[in-house]
Amino acid sequence: MPWSTPFDEPIALPNGKTLVRLKDAADYITKLSKAEHDAPEWQAAMEALILVAESGGPTMVARIGILRALNRHVERAFDPSRKAHHWGKRKLARDR
Repeated sequence: MPWSTPFDEPIALPNGKTLVRLKDAADYITKLSKAEHDAPEWQAAMEALILVAESGGPTMVARIGILRALNRHVERAFDPSRKAHHWGKRKLARDR
């Protein structure tokens, strides 16, 4: 699979640009600062990108790696108010 292969969906960057092809993502990663470039998330994203480009894997793998690296500083918060609780008795067919 060549480096000119497009992602399934473009990746939006914080600066407003988008990554459309595998080559765009590789160029973006190589232009990062040394400290950012050496972060474990970016190392994993580069591995996934190379694996997809050279072995012909699914582009979604590289996309996920890049998105995880881009969002590594975002804190995940659980919002318990989003889902209703089902504290009632289970209703199984055998209990009818």
